[in-house]
Amino acid sequence: MTATLNRSEGPLSVVAPDPVVRWLAVVALALGGFGIGTTEFVAMGLLPDIAAGLGISEPTAGHVISAYALGVVVGAPLIAAATARMPRRTLLLVLMTMFTLGNLASMLAPSYQTLLGARFLAGLPHGAYFGVAALVAAHLMGPRNRAKAAAHVMSGLTIATVLGVPMASWLGQSLGWRAAFGLVVSVGVITLTALWFWLPGQLRTMHPTSPLTELGALRRAQVWLAVLVGMIGFGGMFAVYTYISTTMTDVAGLPRALVPLALMVFGAGMVVGNIIGGRLADRSVIRALYLSMGALGAVLAVFVLASHNPWTAMLALFGIGASGSAVAPALQTRLMDVARDAQTLAAALNHSALNIGNATGAWVGGVVIAAGLGYTAPAAAGAVLALAGLLILMVSVLLQRTSMRPRLRLH
Repeated sequence: MTATLNRSEGPLSVVAPDPVVRWLAVVALALGGFGIGTTEFVAMGLLPDIAAGLGISEPTAGHVISAYALGVVVGAPLIAAATARMPRRTLLLVLMTMFTLGNLASMLAPSYQTLLGARFLAGLPHGAYFGVAALVAAHLMGPRNRAKAAAHVMSGLTIATVLGVPMASWLGQSLGWRAAFGLVVSVGVITLTALWFWLPGQLRTMHPTSPLTELGALRRAQVWLAVLVGMIGFGGMFAVYTYISTTMTDVAGLPRALVPLALMVFGAGMVVGNIIGGRLADRSVIRALYLSMGALGAVLAVFVLASHNPWTAMLALFGIGASGSAVAPALQTRLMDVARDAQTLAAALNHSALNIGNATGAWVGGVVIAAGLGYTAPAAAGAVLALAGLLILMVSVLLQRTSMRPRLRLH
């Protein structure tokens, strides 16, 4: 049996030779992404139910979303650095166990304060799971398919926006909001079972690093520039998505009963964009980032006018989901490239950056609406954020080329 060598995860890492083993492992990893994507987005649609169930206001209930996002931002770098020496298979099982227990605590939370804590705990393993899962998938699929591997893992999250979130929302509205988190717990248990049986023993060849090695990534300017691209540029998508329900009803004139359809169209765009983004990034990471970020800015600008008609709004909404989602695998691969030997931390930082982008976009969208500019203004502001992300990417590429010139002269 011949093994393929992969130099992206340390010296002479062995790629799983059996395609069936490889794909079962990737499916198991994507199942975790499906559960994480479901729990991340479902609370947005159940805020009125959570507020009524706990006897609090809806704005107060909204803090449970912030608590989860804070858990992601804090947990990704801390867990990635602290667990650098842990075998990757064991780490994935531990992270999914943490995630499942956090959602179980969310389901059983007796008060608002305990729900806040439970959501924070559920968010802690989010970024580290996606980061490690992307590296494991890249290890299994080989160095020529790194971005495609990251996209396969992320496909669980994008499919969750089409299937998992609507299903959990329906359960939450029919049986109470706790039932939605119960569904996520079930997915977590299924994922743990799949990871246990389907992750191959060849992961032992993935060489652990050390906390100091991983933290060394934070000394590299290119790592921070890549993180900034996600924090700012990706925020443009969420400037629109956060307020999409009111935009579609009040601006586009879509009946409220069809808002879930609009969300599914957005989710379908994310599924398509994630696949295309992975394929583009395996050909050229930088070109894929330019194309996806540029497309995101352009479609957001178009949405300002397209949002006045339900059909054109739906079409533009698909484009926003597709172009925004295409950024993720390319950015994941860019971080893996510039982090050198600290790939676990860098891969996890990608999801911290994207969640900060989520919060940034929501905040910017809220500011322009509060200023009286209307519900088309978040799209315009989002286009500016995407443009800013492009400019940061240009600076990153320019600095990289400048730093390489002295080396070329030496040779």
